[in-house]
Amino acid sequence: MPHYGDYQNAIYAAGLAGVMPKVPVDFATLERRAAAALPASTLDYVQGGCGDEHTQRANADAFRHWGIVPRMMVDCTTRDLSVALFGTTYPSPVFMAPIGVTGICTQDGHGDLAAARAAAETGVPLMASTLSNDPLEAVAGQMGDTPGFFQLYTPKDPELTASLVSRAEAAGYKAIVVTLDTWVTGWRPRDLNTGNFPQLRGHVLTNYFSDPVFRARLAVPPEQDPAAAVRAWMGVFGKVLTWADLPWLRSLTSLPLILKGICHPDDARQAIDGGADALYCSNHGGRQANGGIAAIDLLPGVVAAAGDTPVLFDSGIRSGTDVVKAIALGARMVGVGRSYSYGLALDGAAGAAHVLRCLLAEADLFMAVNGYPTLSALRTAGAQRMA
Repeated sequence: MPHYGDYQNAIYAAGLAGVMPKVPVDFATLERRAAAALPASTLDYVQGGCGDEHTQRANADAFRHWGIVPRMMVDCTTRDLSVALFGTTYPSPVFMAPIGVTGICTQDGHGDLAAARAAAETGVPLMASTLSNDPLEAVAGQMGDTPGFFQLYTPKDPELTASLVSRAEAAGYKAIVVTLDTWVTGWRPRDLNTGNFPQLRGHVLTNYFSDPVFRARLAVPPEQDPAAAVRAWMGVFGKVLTWADLPWLRSLTSLPLILKGICHPDDARQAIDGGADALYCSNHGGRQANGGIAAIDLLPGVVAAAGDTPVLFDSGIRSGTDVVKAIALGARMVGVGRSYSYGLALDGAAGAAHVLRCLLAEADLFMAVNGYPTLSALRTAGAQRMA
C-alpha cells in the first residue's frame, strides 16, 4: 500500500538521474522563490497581513510550543491518514483554504482552475473562494472526482447571496463555508502603501459579474462598463452578519453549513445551537485582525466546546508537522493557504500539487517515526504545550 511519505523516494530517485525538484519542498525556500516570481502587488496581497503582522507571525511561531510525544515499538508500516466529514471519506485531512487572489497567482490569470486541477491530481479538496477569476462552475468542473467546498463572502443583497449559494449547490460543491470576519477589510499596510486592492481593479470578481442577479442590477453588462460593475460590487460586498442571520443562512441550502472564523468557545456553542454543521477555527491567517493570539492556541477551546461537531482549522500552517499538531489538538481537517499559492506561482497546477504532496509526505513520515499509524491514535494522544 503506497503512503504519502513515499513521495520522498520519488524525489531521491529523480535526483539519481540528476533531476532536482522544480519547486522547493520547504516553506522558506518556496516563499523566497515565489517572491521572485510573483508581481509585487500580488505578492504583497498573498504574503501580507494586518497591521504590523504580529498575529500573522504568531500564528506560525505558536506551533513551536506544541509538541507530540513519540511512542516506540508501534508498528507503523501501514498508515491511514483518511478522514470522514459529512458522510464522505477523504484520503487525508488536508484541504486547500480559500484565497481571494488565487486567480492571479498564475501568469495566465486562471489560478483558480489550476488549483482545482491540483485538487483533482492529489485528492486534496479545494475550498473555492467567492473571489475568483473563473466562474465557480468552471472551477468545480476541473476538480475531477475530488469534492470541493464553496466559501461565501455574504453580499448585502439577499437575492445575490441566495443565487451564489444555489449556483454552488448546483455545481456540486459539498458544503457552504461562510466567512464571518470580512464584512470590512482589515488594515493592511503592504497593500495600502502601494494603493493596491485587486478587486477594485476588476480582478477576481467573475462570480459576481457572471451572476444573473448581480447582472440584473446593472444598467449595462460588466463587459461594456467594467468600472461601473466594480462600483456595484463595492456596494454589495460585505454584509454584517449577526446570530440573527444564522437561520436565514441555514435556510438557503440543504448542504452542510460551515462557519469560518470561530475562535471563542461561546461562539462555537452558539453556532452549533443555530444549526451550523461544522466550525472553522481561523483568524484569517492574521490578515484581518492583529490581536496577537495565535489561532492554534485557540483551537483546543473551540474543539472542547464543539463536542461531536467537526472543527476545521487554518492559520499558520507552514509544514506537514504543523498539520499533524493541529490534528492532535482536535481539528478534523486542516487548511493550507499561502503554500499552495506559492506553488501555483512557480509551476501552476503541477506546482501546487507538488507542494501538497510535500506537506502530506512530511505529515505521514512524522506520524510514522513517532508511532502514530492513524489520525485517531494521534488525536487520542494529543499534543502537549511546551514551556
